[in-house]
Amino acid sequence: MALKRNLAVLAVTIMIAGCASQQQGAETTSGASSAGSAASSNSNVRTVKSRDGSFEGEMVGTPAARSKFAKLQIGMTMREVSGLIGAPDDMIRHETGKRWIPFYFGNDAQRLQVIYKGEGCLTYTGGNVFGGGDSELIRITAAPQGGCLDT
Repeated sequence: MALKRNLAVLAVTIMIAGCASQQQGAETTSGASSAGSAASSNSNVRTVKSRDGSFEGEMVGTPAARSKFAKLQIGMTMREVSGLIGAPDDMIRHETGKRWIPFYFGNDAQRLQVIYKGEGCLTYTGGNVFGGGDSELIRITAAPQGGCLDT
């Protein structure tokens, strides 16, 4: 009986350690770098610090000097962006792998990608599993000709 209990405790300890190391690896990776494979194969991708310096995002392409996207900074909330450049033409929401991490309270369990015709796409963190968290801009894709979706 004691042997079974010890084996059960050992198995649970190993699973917890494995989950903790996976979550730690996920947190050290930039949230924007896992946003899609389309941008990572593009040589025109730059890593950019957020406006408060707390994380890194991506800038794909170069927005025209007087375009709407030229006014944006990584780390802005969706409300700030909409107030500055207006509402998007379309949007797509999807879950990330962080959605399934037990006890994950970060705001990147979902992604929200919004499309501005003639400008490109913006990718935001979509909040946490419990409906909280603010949508922060993590990727700016300047693609005036379209084709910027990473789904």
